[in-house]
Amino acid sequence: MPSCPTPRRAVITVRATAPGLGSVLLNTDGTGLHDHEIVEYLLALAIPRRDTKQLAKHLIDHFGSLAAVLTADGDSLRAVPGMGETSAAALKIVQVAARRLVSEPVHRQPILSSWQALLDYLRLDMAHLTRERVRVLYLNAKNMLISDDNMSEGSVDQAAIYTRQVIKRALDLGATSLILVHNHPSGNPQPSKQDIQITREIIEAGKRLGIAVHDHIIIGLDGHSSMRSMGLI
Repeated sequence: MPSCPTPRRAVITVRATAPGLGSVLLNTDGTGLHDHEIVEYLLALAIPRRDTKQLAKHLIDHFGSLAAVLTADGDSLRAVPGMGETSAAALKIVQVAARRLVSEPVHRQPILSSWQALLDYLRLDMAHLTRERVRVLYLNAKNMLISDDNMSEGSVDQAAIYTRQVIKRALDLGATSLILVHNHPSGNPQPSKQDIQITREIIEAGKRLGIAVHDHIIIGLDGHSSMRSMGLI
């Protein structure tokens, strides 16, 4: 009988993705990497059999910067052609890790003695938001953070904050002081007349119940403003 030909074994060639980037990260501090290379490497971990360079460059162009890519919400990331749930999650985990890193001093030390750490945390978390968000940091008698509450989220230029809601929450928590925070999606962190007015109303309501308002911080892409430092409260 004629011998049957030996079946040939299929050879699958996998193209290397993000060549050399892993080595650069492990052997240097990574400062020489371009912004799109950072995104490229993150995407390569999520979709390893695909060349992610062009997608990484497109994300940077689409959102405008590396920071904007890494702080974009999940829906915005998934809406970009070529992005899926896994690749979007690979980018989002960077934001989660960075937030945990910079928030440690905020949770472990008195807020008033770790002010720069607080500002770093708030800028990371809020500077790139596309909608206005109001949050309140409630502190105990030792100025330790009790609770970091998102009170409301609104449109691109307005979010509601109610004096009664802020003070009631302080009483419920047993807080002795608080810090008001909100962002300006426009990028300009200068307080509006309405910002100043509502802050003063909350201060007056808090005084009657022994609750101090240390500051009202406004976050924007252009920096931050402190009503206390500006002499507005």
